[in-house]
This record gives sequence, structure tokens and C-alpha cells, in this order.
Amino acid sequence: MIVGLPIGMVNSNSYLIFDESGATDGAIIDPGGKLQPLLDQITRRQIRPRYLLNTHGHFDHTAANAQLKALYPIPLGLHPADNALLATGGGASAFGIAPIASPYPDLELSDGVILELGQLHLQILHTPGHTPGSVCIYCPEERSLFTGDTLFAGSVGRTDLPGGSARQLTASLLRLLALPPETRILPGHGPQSTLANEQQFNPWLQRGKVLLPH
Repeated sequence: MIVGLPIGMVNSNSYLIFDESGATDGAIIDPGGKLQPLLDQITRRQIRPRYLLNTHGHFDHTAANAQLKALYPIPLGLHPADNALLATGGGASAFGIAPIASPYPDLELSDGVILELGQLHLQILHTPGHTPGSVCIYCPEERSLFTGDTLFAGSVGRTDLPGGSARQLTASLLRLLALPPETRILPGHGPQSTLANEQQFNPWLQRGKVLLPH
């Protein structure tokens, strides 16, 4: 099961995914802001957190890392290409926000890594472009893709921040289009969608031809 919580800084989404079939092992994805709503859901649903995962190193997806690591002795996962971004405050200073310290990651979310949550599997897809270490997290059992700031409903991630690359984002989006069209899109900001809907209506994904914003 997946629970989405729009509780992060700059209106970012945090997510809980957990296996309902047994011990309710779960993962926390992109804890970018308020902590208590996450804790309330964990308690109410009796989730046993196993992983703390960041789709990329920007502050609005990582702000509660330290608090959660203090509560749960679980691995913090990030692609190594974003370790330096996380260590220097996640780009918060560019938005006039004081940097929020995060622990150093102890789990590398490299391409092809698969994490188990009971009967669920989380497959890591390295999708650079928004940042060098951006990843998407695919759960085939839930037919869902956590896209971070790579793909949104009706838009795509910006590439004008340090480390961004329009060329890399193009390649990443084309890779996502190879997933089943019924895949549910769970973005880092804004509403959910499906891959089929984005292929048809997203102005940056014109029937499979990726067009990036200038």
C-alpha cells in the first residue's frame, strides 16, 4: 500500500510504501518537511520502517532525514552522485532557506538495486537530469513509480539548477516511457497521474517524443 503526504517544504510530497500482507515492512520516501504526519501514519498503520529513501538530494526532499534517522536505525539511501549536494545543504541557500543538515547516506541507490519490503520490491532507476543523482523508484507489485522531480503530472523536472542537464533528462524520460502504460506516477510535487496519461497529455512528452522546456 502507498500513502502520499503533501507535507514537504515547497509543497513537496512525502510517501510511505508498505507491505500489507505480513509484517507491514515499509519505506519512507522523500521526507521533505513536517515529521508528525509521517509518524502518525506509521503508528496508525503499524508500519515497521526498513528504509529511508531520497529520490535526490534537494532540501525539500530530505529535510526530515536527520529526525527520522534518530528515531529509526534504518539505512538512508541516495544515489552517490548526489552525496555532495546533500552534504552541502541540498541547495537550500539558493532559495534563501537555511541549510538543514542530513546524515551521510549509508545505502547507495545505484541503478538496478532492488530493495525488498515483504512481498514488495523497489527497483532503483537512475534518472539523472534534474540532478546528477536523481532516481525513480519502481514497484511492480503496486504498478507505481516514485518519480521525484524527474516527471510530474503535466510537466518535467527543471534542469536550470546546478547539476541539471537537459540532455540527461531527455534520456531519463525516454527510459521511463518503456514502463507499462498503466504505471501510476507518484511525483515529488503535485498530483498523481499515470504514464499513459502523461504520454497523451503531458506537453513535454508528445506521444513518446520528449520535448524539454527551454
